[in-house]
Amino acid sequence: MPKVSSKRQITLPASQCDQLGIKPGDNIETFVADGRLTIVRKVEGAAQSLLQHVKGDPSVTDQESLEDALAP
Repeated sequence: MPKVSSKRQITLPASQCDQLGIKPGDNIETFVADGRLTIVRKVEGAAQSLLQHVKGDPSVTDQESLEDALAP
């Protein structure tokens, strides 16, 4: 069973990494929900097909978009 080190690092079992295709140097994402930690291997371009229908508005600046997203 993996333990958390003093630096809060966790060694994942090789068998689980093999099942998920996680290799040294891969990027992962972690999420906490309902008191559980979930680790997900990030796949480059995975969200591209989800966002292909979204069309940006070139008249809106990055700053305006950020301000709108942060507005209450």
